[in-house]
Parts: sequence; C-alpha cells; structure tokens
Amino acid sequence: MKAILTRSIALGALAGGLAFQPVAALAQTTDAQDTEAELQDELTEGTTIVVTAQGRTQELTDVPVAVNVVSAEELRNSGASDIRELNQVAPSLLVSSTGNEANGSARIRGIGTVGDNPGLESSVAVFVDGVYRSRSGNALSELGPIDRVEVLRGPQGTLGGRNSSAGLINIYTAPPEFEFSGYGAFTYGNYDAIKIEAGINAPLGDTVAARLDGVYFKRDGFYNDVVNGTDVNDRDRYLIRGQMLFEPTDTLSIRLTGDYSKKDEACCAATFVQPEFAPLARVSPGLDPFTRPNGGPALTSTQNPIVNILLGLGQNPNALTQSTFDRDIYVTPGRSYAGQTEDYGAALELNWDFGGARLTSITGYRDYSNTQGSDTDYTQVDILYRAPGPNAGAREFRTFSQELRLQGEAFDGTLDWLVGGYFANEKLETRDNLRFGTQYGTFANCRIALAINPALANPSAANCFGANIGALTAANGGAGAFGAATPLIIAGINNLATVSDRGSTGDLYNQESTNWALFTHNIINITDRLNLTLGLRYTNENKDFSATFGNDNTACPANRALLGPLLGVPALAGLAGGLISLSCQGNSTSELNGVSIADSRDEDEFTGTAIISFKPTDRLMTYASYSRGYKAGGFNLDRSALANPLALNVAALNTANLQFGQETVDAFEVGGKYDGRDWTLTAAAFYQRFSNFQLNTFNGSVFLVQNVNSCGADLGGADRDASATTGACAADDVQPGVIAKGVELELSLRPARFLNATLGMTYADTSYEDDLIGNDTGAPLDPALRLLPGDNLSNAPEITATASLSYTPPLGNSGLSGLFYLNTRMTSDYNTGSDLVYGKEQDGYILVNGRIGIRGPDEKWAIELWAQNLFDQDYTQVAFNTPFVAPQQTYSAYLAEPRTYGITVRAGF
Repeated sequence: MKAILTRSIALGALAGGLAFQPVAALAQTTDAQDTEAELQDELTEGTTIVVTAQGRTQELTDVPVAVNVVSAEELRNSGASDIRELNQVAPSLLVSSTGNEANGSARIRGIGTVGDNPGLESSVAVFVDGVYRSRSGNALSELGPIDRVEVLRGPQGTLGGRNSSAGLINIYTAPPEFEFSGYGAFTYGNYDAIKIEAGINAPLGDTVAARLDGVYFKRDGFYNDVVNGTDVNDRDRYLIRGQMLFEPTDTLSIRLTGDYSKKDEACCAATFVQPEFAPLARVSPGLDPFTRPNGGPALTSTQNPIVNILLGLGQNPNALTQSTFDRDIYVTPGRSYAGQTEDYGAALELNWDFGGARLTSITGYRDYSNTQGSDTDYTQVDILYRAPGPNAGAREFRTFSQELRLQGEAFDGTLDWLVGGYFANEKLETRDNLRFGTQYGTFANCRIALAINPALANPSAANCFGANIGALTAANGGAGAFGAATPLIIAGINNLATVSDRGSTGDLYNQESTNWALFTHNIINITDRLNLTLGLRYTNENKDFSATFGNDNTACPANRALLGPLLGVPALAGLAGGLISLSCQGNSTSELNGVSIADSRDEDEFTGTAIISFKPTDRLMTYASYSRGYKAGGFNLDRSALANPLALNVAALNTANLQFGQETVDAFEVGGKYDGRDWTLTAAAFYQRFSNFQLNTFNGSVFLVQNVNSCGADLGGADRDASATTGACAADDVQPGVIAKGVELELSLRPARFLNATLGMTYADTSYEDDLIGNDTGAPLDPALRLLPGDNLSNAPEITATASLSYTPPLGNSGLSGLFYLNTRMTSDYNTGSDLVYGKEQDGYILVNGRIGIRGPDEKWAIELWAQNLFDQDYTQVAFNTPFVAPQQTYSAYLAEPRTYGITVRAGF
C-alpha cells in the first residue's frame, strides 16, 4: 500500500499542476475569445446530463437513484470498447472474466454472479438499446459507437425489463441522425494490434435516416504457449451494425436496429500462482494438507509432493518456478484454447406521443453462441480437456423480448404515471465434451499412492505403482496391506489407471425460460420541491429443463461395483471412497450414457420501490429510498451436481439437486445531488440484505452452486468445519446471508473552459454473515465454503476510487486543439477466489490510462497516442484451485491485461 499511496500523491500533484496551468492560460486569452457571460453560460451548460434511468427523460441531478453516466467522449478518451473498460470510470463497478469470456461477470457494490455456469443469470443485467443481453459476458465484445452508458447501482426490481438484484448497465448506441456524416479510424498498437472503425450516417429524405457502423479488431495474444508454439488470449473480432430511423411526424419515432458480431479467438489461459502474488503467510489453516512450517516453501515447490508427480509426468519445471505474471504457459501438446463466438440480433423501438400519454415499445431478438476449447487443467500433464469444436463447452441463447411502457401526467402534473409490461422467452442450449486426458488415470493413482505411502509413487508406471505395488501385497507378513481386501484395492487401482481419454462424448442441456411482468412506476409531485415515487412489479417465471448425457468412462461403474462393499468397512472406507471418487469424478460414468432427465420450476415475486425526494434549494436534491430486488432461481447445468459420485443412483436421479432458489434483496439508500454552476456532487449511503444469495464456486474438482443464508441461532462454528452434515438451522430461523453497506461519492468539475475532471470513491463493506447455511431450508453449508462466514465476498474491495482529467485547449488561432486525458482507478486489497482461500488474495493496486493528441478544426480529424495500464501493473482477475492438482495445494490465476499502447488516427465529415 505504501507504493500505492506514493503513486497516488504523485498523480494528485500531476493533476493539480495540470489544473493550474490551463486556468492561467485561459486568463490571458478569454477576452479575445468570449465575454465572461458567454463563458459562464458554457460552464453552466456543460453540467447538464440527461438520463432515462426511470423510464423517462430526466436530468441526472433530478433522478433520486444512484447512477453513473459515462458520455461518448469519455468512453472514446478512456479507450473503452466493451463493458470491462467501464471499471476505470465507474468506481462501484467491477467487470472480470475467467476461463471463457462468455463467463464474464459484472459486480456492483461487490455483488455479482460468477459466470462459469450459464444456468445462473447475472446479478448485474446488461441492456443494449433497451434489449436485455442474457448474460453479462455477452457484452464482452466490441460495442461500436456509443451515445452513453448508464450504470444503475442497487437492485432494479421495477423498471428495466429484466429484474436484477445488484444493478444494471444500460448501453445506448449512437442513433441515426438527419445530417449526412461519416467517420473512420485506424489504430495500431503493441502486440501487433490493428483496429479499424468506420461508419456513415445519411438522411434518406425528410423522415428517414440510416446509419451503418463497423469495427474490426485483431491483436496477438498476451500468453505465449511454449509447447504448441502459439499465443492465447488474442483478439480477432468484428462488428457490423445497421440502423434505420423513421420519424413521419413530430410525435412518432420508429428505430430499427440490426447487428452481427463474430469472434474467432483463443481464450483463456492461466499461470501457476507464486509467492509474489500469494504470500506464504496466507496459506489457509485447516484447508491445506501440505504442512508449511514457518510459512514453508512456495506452493509449487518440489517439497510439495504433488509437484514431483507433475514433473514426473512431463510438466516443464519453468512453469512451476517462473513468476505468476510471466506469460509463458506450458500446456499439453496438441491441446487448444481455440473458440468462436457469434452474436446477432434485431430490435425495433417505437415511441409515440399521442397527447395525453407516450407509448414506448421495445421488441428484441438475440441469438448468441459460444464454443471454447481448453486445456482445462492448465498444466502440461494431460489431465482434463475440451477439444475445440461445436460441443466445446458450448452455450447458445435465443431470446425474444417485448417491453411496453405507457407514461403520462395527470392532475395538472401532480402525478407522473407509468405502467408497463414485459415478456421474454429464452431458449438456452448447453453442450459439453469435457474429458479426462490421456494421463489422468496415472495422475489420479499417484494421488492414491501419496495417500498410502509417497515412497510407492512411480509416475513412469501406468498405474503409478509399477513394481512397487508388490509392497502392498507383501505387507503384513504377506497378508497384504489391506488384509483380505488387498486384491480388491489393487484391482481398483488398475481400473483407475485405464481412465485415459475418457469422459463426455456429448452432454446436452436444454432450458426454456418464459417470464412475464406487469409494473407501474409513479412520481407524485406533492409540492414543487417534495416528490414521492412508488413502484411495484409482479414477475412470473417458468423454466423447463432437460438433459441427455453421453459418456464412455467404464472404469467408474467397474470400481463402483468392485469397491462399493468396502465403503461399509470403517478402516477401508476412505481409500475405497477415494478410488471410486477419482474414477467417477464429476459423475463422469458410462452409467449415464444415453440417460435423459427433465424437470421444471415456477416462481413469482413482487418487487418494487418507494422513494421520497426533497429539494431544499434549486440546486440540491436529497432522497431516501427502499427497493426490493429479485433474481430468478434455476438449474445447475452441470452433471457433477446430481450427487456425490459415491451416492450417485442412476436408477433414481434426483434433479432437485440441480435446482437453486431465487435470490432476493431488500435495499435501503439515502443520498443527495448538488448541481453547482460548474460542478456537481452526488453522495449515497446504502444498506442491502441478500437472501438466498446465489454462489457458484470451483472447489478444485467441480463447480458448486449453492444458495447462501445465515442462521439466527449460534451454530458454534459448525459452519466452519469440514463436515457436510453439521451446522443445520431451523427453517423458521433462516436469515439473509449477505450484507452490503457503504458510501459512494462522485464529484464532477468544470473549473475552466476546456478543462473537465471527475473524482469518484466507493466504500463498500460487502460481506457474509456469521453462522452461514446452505439454503432457505436450513441445510448445512458445503464444507468447501467454510472460510466464508464473516468475511468479505470475492472481488469486493472495500475501497475503490477513480479519477479522470480531460484538457482540450485550442492551439493558437489555427483551429487546432489539443487533447490530454488521464484516468485512474485505485483498488484496495480483495480476495479473487469465490471460496475465499487465503492464497487467492490480490493486493491493492492502481491502474492508469492516458491519451494525448492533436485534433483538427471542428474535430474533423485527430491523431492520438494512448496507453492502457500505463505503468504495466500486474494483477489477476481470478485465482482458483488448479483442477485436480490436490485441491488447496496449488493455485492458478487468470491474469489481467498488461500494458498496451499505440496510435489512433481518426477523421470524419
């Protein structure tokens, strides 16, 4: 933190110096350019920002909700091309991605949904031109020209189409206009980045205008795959968007939009975590079987027995000794992260003002598909993989949505009323081809050998014992190490060794979601200065689920039959259970081959809001609000959730184990907004209680989806132990499991012509309650989550601050102008792992982006130099348990982007 504070002081001094210099220069030139009155008019005009956060066109400072608005100019200056870059300009927002960009997750005030399972909807909903994107990861792509972005903080349970429990991101693309114009831009940067943007806008008569925009972006990857001679995390994508605007009268407007985008990219690699990211003192007590006296060696040290197994199976030692942030990766020969994403759709928006009311209709259709191959164990040993192709972790969304709003005024403007309805039908298909690699059986047996006696492990033997297996037979004076059961144990070991390139031959999941809602949102103007807002929404949700499995892992049923009887023998239950679990990990078994299951769930929910706002002066607005938000429950689209492999009963599959309940939140907020002549200040304090919080976490073997609540009674630490059976709670004593509370401040300054600055700060204590339980029935918390009670949520830093400075002075009398832009984001420490294992903590850091350039008269052309992550700050997006590599002994991490820089040339007419 000392380095961060030093850099913060330096940046503050730089900003202060820059702020001083243009003011002095302006004092010398103002008389020649404008009168003082004209200048003040410009300063005042520059503070007016219009939003539609409440389904109406309003000035930002008159809206009694917490919302960030990012203008087109700020987006362009900051270099934002997808929602991930909004992190730099919205302090309460954090967008990250993990093993696939389709898994992108957005968080607001520390609340979000890990996106690795498409069955979970996003806590932060994303809308583009009023049309819902099925998951927030769908927006991790080029967006093209943007008019503005609105980030609404807190639950949105009344307006906004789809419900969201944490907030929403509204993206408004640049619309057609009735003036002929065009533009083009070319960017070249490091990593051989090439980006081409172009567009044209044309009136087609007095009532019709059309617009066409396109973006193409190609860049080398940030990771170097040493083994396969390629790069990973590259960019190769394009977007085409066409629009038509029809305005036959002053009261009727119809806008038709169609877009198509495609990505053909390899994503997403990871590196082993080393001590410079995970200090040794942070090893999790009670979770890590590898003893580290006085802190002990690095997680990837050869003193860690599993590391020697990896080396014996062919892992390049460089991967285990290089820095966490060295982007050389060593994956299995022939394995690939290649993938494709295709996204297209159309939207029709109608706005009709027929005197007493205004009708808005938004009709949308989206079709999104993504496939991504992977070396899923992230090591050079062939343990787990997805082969690229149409079934490689595929997800496809086909979504139709229709929103209707009718808004007007009554009683001479005393009542500003709005009523509406929303309907959506979403068809989700998920396909998977996750398979054990060619070395899985040997690797898994080596884990068994380490558990029995590390001296017996021989990675060069197919069953990892080789001749050493004779020691098991000869033990106990020839009676065998396990008595009469020794032959069964040895046979089980040899069966496990046959798990080579086995697993899914094609798992297919289908889910159809139909939801509809009726809502009303009304502003009652009690006086000119006192307003009451009341909103109510009823939502009905139905989900139909089906799945069919394909699998060729015959070792699982063989070992289940062979070793099942030993599960009742206390002295052998652990070893027999370990052999069965490793043979059937994730319920990978040929017993499921051709098996189909189906289920459905229905739910409904009332949500809404109540806001009282008061303007003590013309420039100051204060408010207090209550809102209730909701996020639908659903199905865990992962066969590993059917049951623990030891308890899997194919004849009586329980699909109830796949279900998770709906998430609800009660939120309270007080705030104020001051609109000064050349500055604005907003402040908000919030308190949010989440019930049935939907958590998705990877435990080193499978993904767990669990609703998290708390118990009113003291569980005596039973939620923190290693037992899955202790820590139950009475159903009538279940309470919210997650609390988010904090303060947000935002300051926008325009102290002089050509100079703009913003400052934002969020303090958010977003944490789990003590005495956690697994769901609203009072079931115990899964032991993999036993670090959660009382701690902050993952990716939820307590303090985040952002700042930006933009200076665009004229350069003499030539008509040229300059551009100097700087933005920064400071983040305090936080844990990146959803299970909160200590070795996944990210130290606080500062990110800085910058842009400098020269622009022609009326900004008809520009030449700009830019840099993202200017100081090349190393940090991770998410750290996780390296799959199957003895969970909690080694970790891997998805790294954030390094420094990028380049030049952009743009022109327009």
